[in-house]
Amino acid sequence: MKMNTKRNCREPTPFSNASNLSNPDCRGVCLMSITWKDEQHPSFINFISSFLNAYSFRLNFVPIAPDFIFNCGGLSVAFLFVTNWDCNDTSSTFSRVQRLNGQFAHFYVVVTLPSKEQNDSFIRSYFKYDMKLGKPTFVPVQDLEMGFEKIVNIAQARGSKSAISNFIIQNHLLRYLIHDYVLQCVVRNGLICYVTIAVCKRQDAIAKLRSEREKSVQGMDVYLKVVTSIPGIDSHDANALNQAIGSIEAIAKASKEYILENTDLSAEKAEKITRFFRDPKYYLGPKIK
Repeated sequence: MKMNTKRNCREPTPFSNASNLSNPDCRGVCLMSITWKDEQHPSFINFISSFLNAYSFRLNFVPIAPDFIFNCGGLSVAFLFVTNWDCNDTSSTFSRVQRLNGQFAHFYVVVTLPSKEQNDSFIRSYFKYDMKLGKPTFVPVQDLEMGFEKIVNIAQARGSKSAISNFIIQNHLLRYLIHDYVLQCVVRNGLICYVTIAVCKRQDAIAKLRSEREKSVQGMDVYLKVVTSIPGIDSHDANALNQAIGSIEAIAKASKEYILENTDLSAEKAEKITRFFRDPKYYLGPKIK
């Protein structure tokens, strides 16, 4: 990947790692890949440094596989940050995603897609490489600065105490149930019966996964048709709403302020979305083809 040489980032302020090391209110640590850093324009690295300093994060440059790892409150969140989407070479990006997806419990991919051509290329590649919704979560953005702001917001949200507590409780409960089920199978029915049950359940699980995958693809097609039927809303906006807010029902209930806060959509588009689901004169106009 070539370095972006033409960048006009917001004016950065000087950053010092030493100041954050002694900061008692430090919110966490951000590890940046040295390889990723060398591929970016210096002005963008200065922006990131200043942004992290303002949010009381300590920044370290290290040789890591993902582009970023944030540690907030004891929880690590990994990120790939694709700053230059190459429509002619999508395989390298998705091979990295597939390789890292199983290595981190909390993994996100932020992709900068400033043009319609890049957005269309991303959508085609997403389905071509058999990606599953939310595994990992992709966050498309229109510019670099917004992309990094999304990264910091996600890292802070995942690092909250409530998120950590819920994860620990659910994880331990799942392990206990699986362990208890295995013991019951072995004790009551013997090893042969247990293996037979396991094989049958595996086959059922594969069939269910295939069925769910087909339903997921079909559901996404319906979702895109509905959301892009809103005047002025394209597929990029629809994907951004899906990642940040979720279902059509959730979007219908979301306020204009909530949409602006959690997506990169403009105020005009947020206004159109809220009107579409609330104003009869507006939502009776567009038709889904």
